[in-house]
Amino acid sequence: MKIDVILGLQWGDEGKGKIVDYLADRYDMVARFQGGPNAGHTLVFDGRKHVLHTIPSGVFRPDLINLIGNGVVIDPITFEKELKGLDDAGVDYADRLFLSQKAHLILPTHRLLDAANEQAKGKSKIGSTLRGIGPAYMDRTGRNSLRVGDIHKNDFGERYDRLKQKHLAILTSLPKIEFDLEEEERKWLESMETLKQVPQVSSEYFVNRHLDFGKRILAEGAQGSMLDVDFGTYPFVTSSNTVTAGVCTGLGVSPDKIGEVIGITKAYCTRVGGGPFPSELFDEMGELLRKEGHEFGATTGRPRRCGWIDLPQLKYTIMLNGVTQLVVTKIDVLNIFKELKVGVSYVIDGEETEEVPFEFPKDISMKYESHGGWEKSLEGIHVFSEMPDAAQDYIRALEKELGVPITMISTGPDRKELLLRNVVV
Repeated sequence: MKIDVILGLQWGDEGKGKIVDYLADRYDMVARFQGGPNAGHTLVFDGRKHVLHTIPSGVFRPDLINLIGNGVVIDPITFEKELKGLDDAGVDYADRLFLSQKAHLILPTHRLLDAANEQAKGKSKIGSTLRGIGPAYMDRTGRNSLRVGDIHKNDFGERYDRLKQKHLAILTSLPKIEFDLEEEERKWLESMETLKQVPQVSSEYFVNRHLDFGKRILAEGAQGSMLDVDFGTYPFVTSSNTVTAGVCTGLGVSPDKIGEVIGITKAYCTRVGGGPFPSELFDEMGELLRKEGHEFGATTGRPRRCGWIDLPQLKYTIMLNGVTQLVVTKIDVLNIFKELKVGVSYVIDGEETEEVPFEFPKDISMKYESHGGWEKSLEGIHVFSEMPDAAQDYIRALEKELGVPITMISTGPDRKELLLRNVVV
């Protein structure tokens, strides 16, 4: 059996949570393979809004197994809050939610280091969510980290204190930050008791055995492909591999186990925090996109930068991920526009190119093609042929340029507001 993958193709916030939730009942397991509580997957159904940060988006589907893989970093405090949110929503996740023993822990001092490091950068800030993700991954690669499986060891307190002291020594050379470490440490240690109650597994065996038994697994990514630590807009990236290759290292599966790769893109483009964004709009059009799309971060609440869809960027991430089918989300946000723009190439030093450069220069510009808008609501439309002609033309134009079939179109935030076109799963 193969493991299918679903991930974002832009700078995050593409609407992955909704699509995972919709597809989840076709699978036996949903597994998160990277990232941490800096992710924010929003799901809307039955008139209620749910935001997940660490827990896989399949948790709302009864009888579905949900796994947090070894590639994820865990903040016990945030994790406990998520579990409480599920309890309040009446979601029974007992015996359905599993945690990899090899997942790494975010300490309170990781969050303090994150804030202090960001403060030290001054005007060069990368726009970190300040959740301690970067420092946690640094300790992971530096072989200093604490893992979930360590919490049951007799010397866990000593290990924790050693890592904490290391962090405090580093902090002496960084700007001082308002942070009640004693209180945050108290909450962290208390939440650890909740973490201990979640079944822990050797996730690499767990996943591969399910595949061997013919079970269907959907791997869920966080952030977006342009935030990949190797292939994104470095240094304005996250600290993990957000592309398909991250599934192999984040869950412990071999490359030949990868099946369908479902890439998600908005019908336009957004970005949170610093970093290059060639198609960004700085005028009233960008503000209108933000307003219509309710573009504010699910994790941070920060307003998102908005712009037109960028085809060279999408072709790049489609190539990196081996995308086999596309999902276009938030097309309803474009309902009010008379004219739409599509970025088709970059202009750098007077030269036109469709390749993503090593670094985006500050004076980069974008060449656009225009498409007519439809200026009609898409509410209640569930068949592609019933969409306004201009909306159909827009989708077909994207499909032709990107060379990958668009199999799903999201026409609103609710689980039911989805249009299907020969989905292969």
